[in-house]
Amino acid sequence: MSAEESLAHLVSRYAVSSVDGRNTASYGKQHLFDSSRETCWRSEQGTPQHIQVEFKEPVKLTAIRIQFQGGFAGKATNLYDMAVGPTPICPLHPKDDNTVQVLALPEPLRETLRTRIKIQFLSSTDFYGRIIVYSLDFLGHTVKTTETKPTASKQAIN
Repeated sequence: MSAEESLAHLVSRYAVSSVDGRNTASYGKQHLFDSSRETCWRSEQGTPQHIQVEFKEPVKLTAIRIQFQGGFAGKATNLYDMAVGPTPICPLHPKDDNTVQVLALPEPLRETLRTRIKIQFLSSTDFYGRIIVYSLDFLGHTVKTTETKPTASKQAIN
């Protein structure tokens, strides 16, 4: 097994539920991964809000690294594996502060290969339901090709 690493470079597509005032230049989804302390994704009012991510290759996700603006953090938050279906795989428990938080997945969920996930914020610490995220990253590791491919079985030819 390879060491835990940032998986942000493996994000191929991503979407958010809304952008405040539809001002994507200032508050769009691209700011989730731009590594700037000056930019953020800011949602519209209302809940739920979400961030959906697709990876270029299957990954074993161990944690989510996220930085909210205090007062605009996710409160009741769930993680979904969108390749499996619309049922949450686990709750996440972010704090309402400005620190970079590492939200670890429970141990049994860390060995599953994932290609598409969704973080859904069912409620917010903001009275109006807004979410503000300054940075987002995923921790885990990739899997060698030999680990992901099933072995070929021999078939009898008649």
